[in-house]
Formats: sequence, C-alpha cells, structure tokens
Amino acid sequence: MSPAPTRPSEETRTRVVRAAGDLGAAAVRQMEADHAWFRSLSAEDRSWVGLVAQAGISSFLEWFGGDQSRAAVLADVFGTAPRELTRSISLAQTLDLIRTVIAVVERDISGLAAPGEEDLAREAVLRYSREVAFAAAEVYAEAAEARGAWDARLESLVVDAVIRGEADDSMQSRAAALGWGAVSSVAVVVGSTPPGATGSVLGELHRTARRVGSELLVAVHGPRVVCIAGSVADPMALATALDPHLGAGPLVVGPTVPHLFAAGRSARAAISGHTAAPAWPEAPRPVAADDLLAERALLGDMPARNALRARIIAPLADAGGGSLLDTAAAWLDRGLGVEGTARHLIVHPNTVRYRLAGIEKATGYDLADAHDAQTVRIALAMHRLGPVARVATAR
Repeated sequence: MSPAPTRPSEETRTRVVRAAGDLGAAAVRQMEADHAWFRSLSAEDRSWVGLVAQAGISSFLEWFGGDQSRAAVLADVFGTAPRELTRSISLAQTLDLIRTVIAVVERDISGLAAPGEEDLAREAVLRYSREVAFAAAEVYAEAAEARGAWDARLESLVVDAVIRGEADDSMQSRAAALGWGAVSSVAVVVGSTPPGATGSVLGELHRTARRVGSELLVAVHGPRVVCIAGSVADPMALATALDPHLGAGPLVVGPTVPHLFAAGRSARAAISGHTAAPAWPEAPRPVAADDLLAERALLGDMPARNALRARIIAPLADAGGGSLLDTAAAWLDRGLGVEGTARHLIVHPNTVRYRLAGIEKATGYDLADAHDAQTVRIALAMHRLGPVARVATAR
C-alpha cells in the first residue's frame, strides 16, 4: 500500500483553483441563507464580508498548494477589509461566518480532490480554519485595545470638562460618544489615588459600577480619583461599593444633579470636601460633601459658606423671632449647659430645651453632637464676619 500523500497533487490543486470563484459565491449565498443579521447589513458591509470570504478561500488555496508551514492569515484574509468593519460585525458574528465558509469549503472540497486525497483535503480545511479563528480573535483584540485607549482618552477629557465647568458642545459630543447622551441622576465621588499602577483600578471601578446598575466616568487627577456616576439611585451606596478600589483617606460624595451638564457643581463640592475632610478626623467613609460644609467654608469655598447661611443662619433667624439664633449663640459661645444658658437668656431651662429641639428641627443640626455643633459655630462666625469674609475670599 502506498503511503497517504502529505501534499495535494497537481491534479487536486488545479481542480480546487478552478473552483475558487464558485466556492466564494457559494459561501456568500450560504451566509445570506443562514444569518438574518447578515442580510440586514448595509450593501457596503456585505460586499466587504464577501471580499473577506473570497480572500480567505484564495489564501487557503495558496496555502494548500504550498509548504503549509503557517498561513499568513491576518494579512491575507482580514487585510482586505477596513478595521471599521469590526464595529458593524461582532466577534461572535464573525465566527458564525467563518463556520459557514468552512462548512461550504469542507463540503465541496472532497469532490474536487483527486482520488485518494479526500482526507488530505478535509484535514487541510480543518487546520486552516483554526488559523483563521485565531486571526479573527487577534483582529478583534487589536480593535478593542484601540477603542479602549480612545475611550479612556475621551473619558478623561469629559471628566476634565466637568471639573472645569465647560459644558459646551464639544463635551456633549464626547459624552454622547461614550454613551452618556441621555444619562440622568448624576453624582460625583472623589477618593484618593491608590498606590501603584492605576490601569487595573479604573477597570475595577467600571465593573463595580456596572454591577450596581450605574454608569461611570473615571479620571485620575494626581492624588485624587474623580468618579462621575450616572443613573445613581443611592450615591452613598455606590461610593461604598467603589470604596475597596480606592486609596486610603477621605471618600467624598457630591450632591446628585439632574444630568451630566450640571455635574460641575457636584464635582466641585466633592473635590472641595476631599481637600477639607482631614479637618474632621472622625468623618465617616464615605461622607457626603454637604456634611463637610464647615470644613469647606474654612478653605474659602463660597458655595459652602452660602449653604451654611441658607441652611443654618436663615432658618434660625426666621424662627421664633430670632430667639433660636440667640439660643444657639449662647449655647455654643458660653458652654454653660441648659441651666447656665437659661440664666444667661433669663428664661426657664425647659425653654432652652424646647429651643434646642427647635434648632434641630429647623436646621437638621443637633447641638449636642460635636460635629454638628462645630458646623453651627462656624456658620455663626461666618455670619458675624458678614460681607467682609466674602470680599476677602473673592480677593
């Protein structure tokens, strides 16, 4: 018995080469019959796919009649089509097409091989199909890497624009390219940059946000990681989920705003709070930026100073004809307790207790709590300084 051939005979090569055009046309017809999504592609994309299939068959025939050491599949097959085709056709769809083309070639090549070379031809198809599959994976991996690098750059530009308050058309187009065209309920979370490389950290932050149902834009700004979260139901819960991937130190959550173009307010509050948080050593992690109004005001944060006036001074001045404001000042300035404050104000101790409850009801701050008392104390100090503080800060 003669040994099985390892390379096709001249007769087989001639037959297969002559049938190359028919094989390519048959592969395209089979793709149209088997895959509805292929039929829905644009005429241009279908044409490109047909060229890729024809190039694959031609490359196989060249390899089949050559030394078969290794096929230059990437250049010979996928070099035909533009890289943009990877945006129209997913990797899974590409593999479906490869299976269809291979099935057509495998079905017909046995009839084209010379007698005794049928198994050789089928084995060659299987070997070449493996190379094509690996080449397809390489093409999509390169495309994904390029898109990832571009998306990361876009993401950083959008975060920078939000921080600077540049809600212009360019930011809108970049945000839309990242899928943020209609994202609402936005809050900014600012934490410390962890030591070491940050590339993997950014990926973990994105994956964590997706698991809790939120969108995320992230950028590293020196010692800080700025996370802009969209579709946020509970900003504090999201910050708690992101916490393990951020460095030690404060983790501050800005207020929720309606959309990305108002996120500058949340970002500035969160960044200011992250800077001011060390002034409150017992601050929880995460902490809301609004809970750091006093510390932010000490840094000259004018929105924080205005918020102290609106949330503390104005309600106390309006309630009880100013008696609550006087009681808060006496309680904090003199430290005399209920009895001493009552004597100073010449009222009954129960009146002082009643007013302390009224202060908490009007402002949300409990003067028996050390940090709340400190916040109200600083609000009173800013109120007493009046316009002088605002002018000095502006200068």
